[in-house]
Amino acid sequence: MYEYEIQQYRAADLIRRADEARRAREVLRARRAARREARHGGAAAESHTPRQRRPRFARAA
Repeated sequence: MYEYEIQQYRAADLIRRADEARRAREVLRARRAARREARHGGAAAESHTPRQRRPRFARAA
């Protein structure tokens, strides 16, 4: 019976640790997204234009 209780405790601890790690990842992801929005001013649609800055291939001589 004692070993079963230890196993239950360990399982609960692993679940708790996994939840904490998942929450930490979500917080980091949200912070990065907020910084990205603040940096770009929410202009995500303007950043991707179909026109390229320079030609894909070099000019033929």
